[in-house]
Amino acid sequence: MGREKVYNFDAIFDQDSTQDQVFEDCERLIQSAVDGYNVIIFAYGQTGSGKTFTIQGNEENPGLTPRSIVKMFDIIREMTNFKVKLTCTMVELYLADLRDLLLPPHSEVKDLEVKEQAGKVVINNVTEVEILSVTQCEEIFMDGLSRRKTRQTNMNDASSRSHLIFSIMIDTANVNTGVRNVGKLTFVDLAGSEKQSKTGTDKQGQEEANAINMSLSALGNVIQALSEGQKHIPYRNHLLTKLMKDSLGGTAKTLMFVNCSPSVYNEGEMRNSLDYATRVKKIKNTVTKNTETKETLKLKKCIADFESQMDQMSELLLQSDQADAWAQMKQKFIEHYESVGL
Repeated sequence: MGREKVYNFDAIFDQDSTQDQVFEDCERLIQSAVDGYNVIIFAYGQTGSGKTFTIQGNEENPGLTPRSIVKMFDIIREMTNFKVKLTCTMVELYLADLRDLLLPPHSEVKDLEVKEQAGKVVINNVTEVEILSVTQCEEIFMDGLSRRKTRQTNMNDASSRSHLIFSIMIDTANVNTGVRNVGKLTFVDLAGSEKQSKTGTDKQGQEEANAINMSLSALGNVIQALSEGQKHIPYRNHLLTKLMKDSLGGTAKTLMFVNCSPSVYNEGEMRNSLDYATRVKKIKNTVTKNTETKETLKLKKCIADFESQMDQMSELLLQSDQADAWAQMKQKFIEHYESVGL
C-alpha cells in the first residue's frame, strides 16, 4: 500500500464546482489590475485536464477571461473621476516562434521581439488593439482564439499545441490629481504537459510535444529558482519565461490554477502537476503598483528628449573614431535610468 502524500493549497475546486465559484475566488484580482498592478492568471496541467475550460470556458459556462472582462468594465464604469484607456495584445508561443493572433488579415507579418523596459515586459511589433466595450473585447478574444494552433491527440480531440498569452493594459489617470496608474491583466493558457507515449501524434505532433515539454521544463526551472530564493533566476533560458518575467516572481500578483485529471490512468501526471504547484506556492515576491505622478512623467519626457538628442549626435559621430565610445556612454546612461525605474 502506497504512502499518503498531503498537499496544501489556497483553494480546491472539485468536479462539482461551478465556473461562478472559481471566478468568485479570484475576482478581487481584477480590481488590483485596475488599481495599477500587474496581475497574471494562468493554468497549468496535462493535456485534456481542463485548462482551456478554466481560462476560456464556453458559451453556457464562460471561464475566467470573459468573466474578468465584464467585471473590469463594471469597475471602470464607476470611476467617474478617471480617464481610462484599455488596450490588449494576444500572442501564442508555438514551437520556438511567437505568433501575433490579432494581426489583421493580409498585414505584413513582422518578427516579434520580447524586451524588458523599466521592469516591464513588452513585445515589439505586436498588434495592440484599443478596447471600447465588453462586446468588442469578447469578440477580439474569440477571434484570436480561432487562430490558435490545435491538434487532435489520443488525449484530447482539440489539444492546444501552443501557449496562449492574452494581456489587457489598463491605463487610468485621475483627472483631479494627474496621478496615472498602468496595470496589466494577463491570462495564460499553457499548452498541456504530456507523455509522448500517451498522445500518439505524428512526426509534427512529436515536434510540438517536444517544444511544449521543453518550455514547461524551463518554466519549472524558474519556479524552482524562485522558490529556493536563488539570486540568479533563469528567465532568459526560454522565450516563455522571458514573456512571464514581470508576472512571475517579480512585482506582480500571480494566480496559478493547476488542473488535474481524476483518472487513475493519469495518476503520474497528476502527481507531477501537484508537485509543480507546491513549488509555485513557495514563491515570495514584492508586489508594487505601477504609478506615475506628473513629476515622474515630466522627468521621463526629459529623458526621452535627451536620448533623442544623443541619437542625433551618434549619427554625426558615426564616421569618427569616437562612435564606439559614444555608444558605450549612451548604453550606460540607459541602463542607469532603467535601474531606477524610469
